[in-house]
Formats: sequence, C-alpha cells, structure tokens
Amino acid sequence: MAQATAHAQGQQHPIKLYLVVWAWLFILSACSYFVDYFQLQGLLRYSLILLFMMLKAGLIVAVFMHMAWERLSLVYAILVPISAVLVFVAIMVLEADYTLFSRISFFGTGS
Repeated sequence: MAQATAHAQGQQHPIKLYLVVWAWLFILSACSYFVDYFQLQGLLRYSLILLFMMLKAGLIVAVFMHMAWERLSLVYAILVPISAVLVFVAIMVLEADYTLFSRISFFGTGS
C-alpha cells in the first residue's frame, strides 16, 4: 500500500543524494581537466577523457534520469542500443588499420 501511494505521488529522493552526485560530477570534471593540465598525450589521454566522460554520463543517467530506480526493461531499452553502438565503434577501431592498409595497397598513396 505504501509503495503504491509513493509511486502514485512521485518518488522523492533525499537532497544528500543529489549533492553527492553533484560533488562526484565536479570531481570527475576536475580529473578530466587535469588530464589536459598535466599534458598527457596519446592513448592514455584519450582513454582517460573517455573514461571520465562515461562515468559522468552514467551518473547523470542513473540519478538525474532516475534509471537507478526504474524497471529492468526500461534500463535495457536504453543500455542495449548504446552498448551495441559501442561494440560497432570498437569493431571499426579494430578494423581501421586494415582498411587503411587495403586502400594504400590498391589505390596507392596519391599524387
């Protein structure tokens, strides 16, 4: 009965939760800026920036879009397509060198 009443009126979360999430978003953003400040280069730089970006996006989706409290089917409806896109991006990254090698082999380097 209490759960049905809370669901009908809307779920209220403690303000502490939002403040903690905002603090973590600030910390992750600061870490992302420190990657540039310390002038990290190459794969480490891009990996760290993408890691911090994904962590921030995950926090935003989980808390501010209330995905942490939603039904599993709704979570799957959002996470599965994003995961599929990430898998396809990974496949493209892994095949990029082969594609470049094939183009150079068959078409040459140009003029």
